[in-house]
Amino acid sequence: MANKGPAYGLSREVQSKIDKKYDPELEDRLVQWIIAQCGDSVGKPQPGKQGFQQWLKDGCVLCELINSLAKDSKPVKKIQSSSMAFKQMEQISQFLGAAERYGVTKSDMFQTVDLWEGKDLAAVQMTLLSLGSLAVTKDDGCYRGDPSWFHKKSQENKREFSDEQLKEGQSVIGLQMGTNKGASQAGMTGYGYAGKGK
Repeated sequence: MANKGPAYGLSREVQSKIDKKYDPELEDRLVQWIIAQCGDSVGKPQPGKQGFQQWLKDGCVLCELINSLAKDSKPVKKIQSSSMAFKQMEQISQFLGAAERYGVTKSDMFQTVDLWEGKDLAAVQMTLLSLGSLAVTKDDGCYRGDPSWFHKKSQENKREFSDEQLKEGQSVIGLQMGTNKGASQAGMTGYGYAGKGK
């Protein structure tokens, strides 16, 4: 964590809610995948949230990960370990840019401070989960690891209909519009008619 004092009141409550979203089981799966994808050279983090953050904090492991998913040219050209904060944040930003170009949506991305300051490690997990799902879905031979670790994203399933089929569809009344089977006017009376003899 950065040089921040303890949180009080609403800040503490909000941070507590964010911390509860962190999933230790997902952490294990992500660590297994990153090591399978990048090799043993990336090391292994200490178990737990802080260990996971420290492992990814300088951005090197993340950049190795995104590079391992690329076929030809590496999206992050220069990966350097550094103890300087701005260099570490720059590496994280390079990973985020490369992940976005790979196909991870902006809404699935974490912010640099989420990882670097440890503000929202659940968001970091979601970005990595989304990246893994994309890698499995692309099925371009770059993904290493167990495909069951991630779900495949849905893909477009275009259908082509002939003009004849489209015309046929216009004459069909869909069931969501209701049905008139068994409907009759038996027992119906006109408005304002009170009946005979009254």
